Amino acid sequence: MSRLVPAEELDRRARALRARMAADGLPAILVLQAADLFWLTGSVQQGLAWIPAEGPVVYGVRRDPGRARAESALAHVVPISGPRDLASAIGAIGLAVPDRVGMELDVVPVALYERWRKGLVGVAIADASMAIRLARAVKSPWEIERMRAAAVVADGVVRLASEVLREGLTEHEFAAELDREALRLGHQGIVRMRGFNSEIHFGQVLSGPSGAEPPPGDTPLGGEGPNPAVGKGAGPRRIGRGEPVILDIAMAVDGYIVDQTRTLSLGTLPAPLAAAHADMVAVIAHAQDAMRAGVPWSQPYESCCALAASLGHADRFMGVPGALAPFVGHGVGTELDELPVLARAFKDRVLEPGMTLAVEPKVVFPGLGAVGIEDTFLVLPDGPAERLTLPAQQAFEV
Repeated sequence: MSRLVPAEELDRRARALRARMAADGLPAILVLQAADLFWLTGSVQQGLAWIPAEGPVVYGVRRDPGRARAESALAHVVPISGPRDLASAIGAIGLAVPDRVGMELDVVPVALYERWRKGLVGVAIADASMAIRLARAVKSPWEIERMRAAAVVADGVVRLASEVLREGLTEHEFAAELDREALRLGHQGIVRMRGFNSEIHFGQVLSGPSGAEPPPGDTPLGGEGPNPAVGKGAGPRRIGRGEPVILDIAMAVDGYIVDQTRTLSLGTLPAPLAAAHADMVAVIAHAQDAMRAGVPWSQPYESCCALAASLGHADRFMGVPGALAPFVGHGVGTELDELPVLARAFKDRVLEPGMTLAVEPKVVFPGLGAVGIEDTFLVLPDGPAERLTLPAQQAFEV
C-alpha cells in the first residue's frame, strides 16, 4: 500500500472542496493548518495551499520545496515565504488573488491571521472552515482503505491487551506496552485534533475509579492522568481485580485515524457494571442501524439517549452525572474530531455516504469506574452503517 497520495485522489479532493466553495460563494481558499494542508497536497511541509475556484491547486512551501515535490503529486509546488510572495507565485501560473479569500478561521491563530490580513491588501477574508471540514467529511475508497489498515492495528492492540493485563500493573505501564505494540504494527504515533487545547498521545487507559474522574473537556471520560499539567488519560494508579479497565485508543495509518474503545477486566466485573456494558452494546447496535444516508446528524444522538434512558442510564450516559458529554459520536479521518457530530444541535445537516464516524456509548459509575464501547463506522449509500473496527463487541475478561 503506497504511502503517497496519488494525483487522482488529490484531484478528487479539490473537486469536492470546490463544490463547497461554490455553495458558499468563495472564489479562493488559503489553507495553512497541517491536517487540511495534508488533505489538499499529500504533504505537511511548512507552507500553504492555494485553491482557486478555477485553476490548479498551488502548494507554496517555505522550508523545503524539494521534499514537498517528492511527497506531493501536485503539479505546482513553489517556494513561498509569506503574504508578499503569494501574488507573484500564483501569477506565474496564470492565477490572481481575488478580492475575497477564505481561510480556516476556526483554527488559524490570530497573530497569523493578522499577518495575512495585512499582507493581502484590499482582500476581504471569510471563514472557509466549514466548507473544508464538510468536504473532508466524505471519504474516498482510498481514504477508507487507510482507515481499514488502522483498524487492523487497533485490533492488534486489543489482542495484546488481553495478554499483558495483570494485577498491580500501573495504567502507565499498561499503556506503554500497548503503545509499543501499536507502533510495531504500523501506528504513525501522531493523532491530530482540531479543537483548541485538544491533545492526545495514545488514547486513554483508565482503571477502576480513575475512569469516573471528571474529564477536563467535552468528552465522556477523563481519568486521573499523570499529573495536573495533563489531567487526563493513564496515570500511576495500579490496576486491581474485578474493576473495569477502559482501553480507548486512536490508531492512525498514513494519516487516517480510527477510534475504538473496549472494556477489559481481571476476573468478573460487578453485576451492575457488566449489565451496563451489555446495555452499551445494545446502544451501539442501535446507532449502527440509525446511521443511514439522509438522516439528520441529531437523530442517532437523540434515539441513543432515549434508549440509554430506557435502560436506566439517563443520568450517567456519556459522562459523569451532572457533566454529560453533549454528543454520542464524532467524525474521524485525518483528525480525531472531524464532522459529522452526532449531537442535538445538528438538526439541519444529514449523513452522506462515505462519512466515517466513531460512536462511543459509555456509562460512568462514580467511585467504581466506567464501562463502554466505541467503534468506527462508514455510512453507506443504502442500509445501516458498516463497522470498520474489528474486535468482538464484548467486555473482555482476562
